[in-house]
Amino acid sequence: MKFQIQRDNLLNSLQQIIGAVEKRQTMPALSNVLIKADQNSLSLTATDLEIEFLTQMDMIIDEPGEITVPARKMLDICKSLPVDSQVNFSLKGDKAMIQSGRSRFSLVTLPASDFPSLDEISSNSSFELPQRILKDIIDKTAFAMAQQDVRYYLNGLMLEVGSKVLRAVATDGHRLAFCEKETDCELAEIKQVILPRKGVIELARLLEYTDDKVKIILSSNHLRVELNNLRFTSKLIDGRFPDYNRVIPDDGHSVMTAERETLKQALIRASILSNEKYRGIRLILEDNLVRLQAHNPDQEEADVDLEVNYKGEALEIGFNVNYMIDALNAANSNMVQLTLRDSNSSCLLSYPDLGDCKYVIMPMRL
Repeated sequence: MKFQIQRDNLLNSLQQIIGAVEKRQTMPALSNVLIKADQNSLSLTATDLEIEFLTQMDMIIDEPGEITVPARKMLDICKSLPVDSQVNFSLKGDKAMIQSGRSRFSLVTLPASDFPSLDEISSNSSFELPQRILKDIIDKTAFAMAQQDVRYYLNGLMLEVGSKVLRAVATDGHRLAFCEKETDCELAEIKQVILPRKGVIELARLLEYTDDKVKIILSSNHLRVELNNLRFTSKLIDGRFPDYNRVIPDDGHSVMTAERETLKQALIRASILSNEKYRGIRLILEDNLVRLQAHNPDQEEADVDLEVNYKGEALEIGFNVNYMIDALNAANSNMVQLTLRDSNSSCLLSYPDLGDCKYVIMPMRL
């Protein structure tokens, strides 16, 4: 096995796939990257058995072959080499030899046969859409995913694909984020899958706000995304996601409208003196005014008044301030709207000029 490659091309490919390499692995081969050199192409593969990355480059290969090498060491070597330098890769016995300029490295290898791969997926349905749509829908919802919840189906992002529409929903049981986008995809029936947390984070890292097309392939157990020369595959969470339509309130009659950034800064100021563990904050609504109150076990208090657009009965309700700030950070809109029913019901946060996003925050006893 022998080939030459530009350092920048190799580094870029390694950076794309390194997210699948865990630092602590039960199988030694999972710490490695699989390098396959065919007659006219070079491919790099990394997996942790939950997600898998494969990147491919067209190039002339001197001697075909396949081997696995330590992924992070290979990445660090590429980072240390000068920009625009040439990398020569070859095998010598059971060692991988990497040479660039006057620098030489030898890495321990494992045979390609030791490298595991995800099960082959049989495509049930597939569609294409611009990268920016998929990235935007993930960025606006992924923050509400649960972390290590015993309700394992909450530790991910639910994607729902129907005719001409793509929806994403995430919830941790205390808040819910919903976003939907119009697409050109034509599916005979609605498909609903749950992408695990790590897969969501890695996918968001890869995507860019461009009109370049990305292909999505859905099967019963996997989701695959193909973009440019990169293929990303993730196992799906086998579970039933909660009915989000029952969670999103539609009976609120008290509506407050405010400037998004002004409200966010007021919440940040008030939260300085909130309880560090529970992060509770009280909203007191009166005519065209919201008062934000917080206190902590040291008997310290914060009181921040903000002029808003509100006509309705006086209302007092408690929230986790972090949940509110996360929802305000999710969209780059000028105005935000809070719709409430009473002190014990969840709040619906939405953006008047963005009809595609809704955020639900459960109330908190203070």
